[in-house]
Amino acid sequence: MTFTRYTERTAFERPLTSGVAYAVRVLRSEREEFEKQQGWTIKRMDTFEHNPVHKDEPSPIEEEYAPVIFAQDTVSHVISLDMLSGKEDRENVLRARASGKGVLTAPFRLLKTNRLGVILTFAVYKRELPSNATPNERIEATDGYLGGIFDIESLVEKLLHQLASKQTIFVNVYDITNLSHPISMYGSNVSDDGLWLVSTLNFGDPFRKHEMRCRFKQKAPWPLLAISTSIGILVIASLVGHIFQATVNRIAKVEEDYHGMMELKKKAEAADVAKSQFLATVSHEIRTPMNGVLGMLDMLMDTELDVTQQDYVRTAQASGKALVSLINEVLDQAKVESGKLELEAVSFNLRAILDDVLSLFSGKSQDKGVELAVYISDRVPETLIGDPGRFRQIITNLMGNSIKFTEKGHIFVTVYLVEEVVDSIEVETELSSSKNTLSGYPVADRCHSWKGFKTFNQDGSTSPFKSSSADLINLIVSVEDTGQGIPLEAQSRIFTPFMQVGPSISRTHGGTGIGLSISKYLVGRMKGEIGFVSIPNIGSTFTFTAVFGNGSSTSNEHNSQQMNNQPNSVSSEFQGMKALVVDPRPIRAKVSRYHIQRLGIQVEVVSDQLQCLSQIASGSKIINMILVEQEVWEKDTSVSTLFVNNLRKLGCGFQSKLFLLANSISSSRANTSTDGVSIPSVIMKPLRSSMLAASLQRAMGVGNKGNIRNWELPSMSLRHLLLGRKILIVDDNNVNLKVAAAGLKRYGAAVVCVERGKKATELLMPPHQFDACFMDIQMPEMDGFEATKIIREMEHNFNNRIRRGEVSIEAYENVSNFHVPILAMTADVIQATYEECLRSGMDGYVSKPFEAEQLYREVSRFFPPIPDRSP
Repeated sequence: MTFTRYTERTAFERPLTSGVAYAVRVLRSEREEFEKQQGWTIKRMDTFEHNPVHKDEPSPIEEEYAPVIFAQDTVSHVISLDMLSGKEDRENVLRARASGKGVLTAPFRLLKTNRLGVILTFAVYKRELPSNATPNERIEATDGYLGGIFDIESLVEKLLHQLASKQTIFVNVYDITNLSHPISMYGSNVSDDGLWLVSTLNFGDPFRKHEMRCRFKQKAPWPLLAISTSIGILVIASLVGHIFQATVNRIAKVEEDYHGMMELKKKAEAADVAKSQFLATVSHEIRTPMNGVLGMLDMLMDTELDVTQQDYVRTAQASGKALVSLINEVLDQAKVESGKLELEAVSFNLRAILDDVLSLFSGKSQDKGVELAVYISDRVPETLIGDPGRFRQIITNLMGNSIKFTEKGHIFVTVYLVEEVVDSIEVETELSSSKNTLSGYPVADRCHSWKGFKTFNQDGSTSPFKSSSADLINLIVSVEDTGQGIPLEAQSRIFTPFMQVGPSISRTHGGTGIGLSISKYLVGRMKGEIGFVSIPNIGSTFTFTAVFGNGSSTSNEHNSQQMNNQPNSVSSEFQGMKALVVDPRPIRAKVSRYHIQRLGIQVEVVSDQLQCLSQIASGSKIINMILVEQEVWEKDTSVSTLFVNNLRKLGCGFQSKLFLLANSISSSRANTSTDGVSIPSVIMKPLRSSMLAASLQRAMGVGNKGNIRNWELPSMSLRHLLLGRKILIVDDNNVNLKVAAAGLKRYGAAVVCVERGKKATELLMPPHQFDACFMDIQMPEMDGFEATKIIREMEHNFNNRIRRGEVSIEAYENVSNFHVPILAMTADVIQATYEECLRSGMDGYVSKPFEAEQLYREVSRFFPPIPDRSP
């Protein structure tokens, strides 16, 4: 397209040129790849000339080809034709590249028009050549061929028209390269009566010779007229020569510009590769020591530490994870710029993802006294198909910003189907007030955050193709906060990479300013949109949509991602129980109801303690637990005291079933008593099913009473999860060996460590007793890729021996097919490294820095489940 536009715009400089085309030099070894790139087959020129019906016949196998890849619109029919397959063109092309000068063909009939014409050809070289370069050097340096096409008949007629007179003149143009057989290029056959004026024409090619013969149609002209006509003819000849010379110069300029453009393209591509390589190298060099730092800190947390020491370790862990997060953001931005960021399509639990993110920010929200909550509509399927990691990244970015800039009030995440939100817009508008928010603080109306979404029609309804269906689920997610808001002058650049609201923000809160830009890109890749509304000193609401697959019916067709921090949504020990929630705020009560119902508990909501007592006193329902909002409990201590006393009168044992939903650690500890009456058991917010289940189990004496940490599985001790499994760890870094070994031993695995790939090939030579292997990639002597290939080759040979009966499987515990799972363990997180791992025969990938849970989660995929061994 660029070539076509250029030739069109500069056509006025070549008024007598019929067209310009460029053919590239292609060797026989390059033909297949070249045709794949171009999307067409190289075709024969001679077939097109003599039999246009069979013009698509491919060019036969030759040592090299010269297919046309660029052509001016007027001669676009020559694209894909091999110039070396035409007799005249082949001779022209070969002479042009060997001499380095413009070469003119003998006259021939032009394609399509069938008019007599010639082609002026120049060779295009890959580099500058000295003037004394040999023909072989020129041939070797040839990159392609540039040709200008001239219609001789049109050219001469145009020039004669400019010199029209009262007398009619006959003009004949001949190619006299072969004097014995001159070729007529223009004119009619008129008898030679000796009155012809003969002039030599120079078209710029010293090899070919041309002459022009002119005479008057009737009587001989007067001497003066004859002289002036002769001069005119000479002028014509000069003009023709000048036109050809100008064309030569212009084509040379085009060739120079083309070379310059190609050089710039190569430099840009080299710079892009250098940047990607630099980022990958820096990432690797930082991740490797950070794996040791974070791993050792995690091991240190398992030792006996006092409160101060634990605080120091947690601070160091948070700082290390912040650095890793920064590296990930910079790498993601580089992937976004290069268009290489890919999304997965796996099955995942949306509610588990959000519970996990709540756990991440629960400490900060409790320290600040900011209420943090999540609500997911019941109409959202339990299982979705998409990229859970990237969805988590978007939520984490938005909630992380909210946590940074919110000092009071709340942060509220909601997830609905798009059509649900549209149906409830009018209702929400009517009820919208400060009293109907999660914490009572005013908020920015979230309806304005999706104002410009294409998902919604102008009348507020959803487009049919954007609505959820049996196969596709269109979600709308909002993150609402009561923070300081975004200044009006900064809102236009909020999604610009590396842009901060102001320099003081970066100094006060940190961050790179690329989280939102990456989130916007990821939302776009999920076929969604993102927007926001923000009011200074009130707060901000960010909303995005995303399209996922419905995993409820097609989960078997996709890979499944297990969420280890999420127990079953309905715990059997709570099934059928009834709870009473005391909360005057409808939205907050709705959130509490959502999380409690996830455990299978039936929930009713009342606005104050008096209504609660009335419900219990009626005796119509057996209430197993009462959950009182902290705001209600602390509003009037005398009422709370009376409430507890009345509960005692109504029935014994209620104190163990009375819970306080607290938002701040400090306030829950400060109010340890209310007029001598002990406060109920405290359940700290944010509410999430695993934490809520553990708190109720401890207080009510049902199910597992132990403290469940985020990475523990219910009803199963960690030390039994990999008991009896023998795992090999290969890494040249001694610190990484210690970290990985300690993490796997925590789950009960027997671990063997080696520092070289060659040693790993010796230990994993079949038959062996290892159940899995974690393999570092970058190691001296033999890297992880080479070691894995050798191991797979040994397994293949041994399995063949078993199939041929040369080895008895009874001697090896009836194992008929040796294949040890090998998982890459590397600091390289680029897509190319992951693909190379799969090509070399590895089964998985663990990026550094890693945690014990991550190692267990990856390796456990290859083992059958172990029955519960807990008492």
